[in-house]
Amino acid sequence: MADVSSPAPPALTSPIVDAVVIGRNEGARLVACLNSLQGQVRRVIYVDSGSTDGSVAAAETMGIKVISLDMSQRFTAARARNAGLAHLDGDCDYVQLVDGDCEVVPGWIATATARLEADPQLAVVCGRRRERAPDASIYNQLCDDEWNTPIGPAKACGGDALMRLRALQEVGGYRNDLIAGEEPELCLRLARIGWGIWRLDAEMTLHDAQMHRFSQWWQRSRRAGFAFAEGAALGAGATFG
Repeated sequence: MADVSSPAPPALTSPIVDAVVIGRNEGARLVACLNSLQGQVRRVIYVDSGSTDGSVAAAETMGIKVISLDMSQRFTAARARNAGLAHLDGDCDYVQLVDGDCEVVPGWIATATARLEADPQLAVVCGRRRERAPDASIYNQLCDDEWNTPIGPAKACGGDALMRLRALQEVGGYRNDLIAGEEPELCLRLARIGWGIWRLDAEMTLHDAQMHRFSQWWQRSRRAGFAFAEGAALGAGATFG
């Protein structure tokens, strides 16, 4: 008797997630960051911006692909992130962007990937970035408070986020010339063509600011002010708050 059983359904394939890490002289913080991504993503690319503390050697020892940014050109975090994105393989679906002074919380990648899979109109998913030692200084506490943004639809993300690679490619990635505020500007361009940004009620990363002096906080505040002014000049000021 002929076999009339139904053919087996096609096997489901899991989305491919890679990571791009940027940093300069992060030392042990970088090693912790790279370790936190092991088992959560397929591949990690580290973009180094002129480190002199052995960061490059440490990453290479871990088997991480390292891109050394050309420091004869003006450095921006946006340029570093674009350099990493340019080295992703064509089969990558989602990319976790993360700064080298942050650790990615276990389970975050799976949670964020599931959200992007569930809503094809979302380009960016972010979660709760926390300061590792908020009680170490008032400046660390201010950072931690700043990152406690509302849950749900968002206008922008920070430096740590899981993004749909196709959406990034549609808008040409980050603007290389922005010295700060590159994420809100990117999110604005994504939103203008219909992509969404979402803040999940989930732990995402642990940040290690090590900020103990007013001068450090003042320098950070000046950069934020410059980002706001530059965003306003670009017509994106509302997203830089």
